[in-house]
Amino acid sequence: MNNPYIYIFTMAITTYLMRLLPLTLIRGRVKNSFIQSFLYYVPFVTLSILIFPSILSSTESFYSALGGFIIAIILAYKEKSLLTVAIAACIAVYAIELFIF
Repeated sequence: MNNPYIYIFTMAITTYLMRLLPLTLIRGRVKNSFIQSFLYYVPFVTLSILIFPSILSSTESFYSALGGFIIAIILAYKEKSLLTVAIAACIAVYAIELFIF
């Protein structure tokens, strides 16, 4: 049961079916507003789920990562540019690690 080709084949079929089934089962435009909004937010939620754990474990301290994350959230909420948010979060992490640890 340690044949890696079985695992690769299973993964390929699963991935293919996940892309094929919506194309074959759904004909025409989706008119349900709940399903439309759900499908609209799926990429954002998926990206957030993948990135969030890495944010909290990317520095030497959990608290410096949390501080940078909070700064990034505040600046993003105030609709600052991506570059401004990234630089401010990096400076916050550096300052917290420099002065606290």
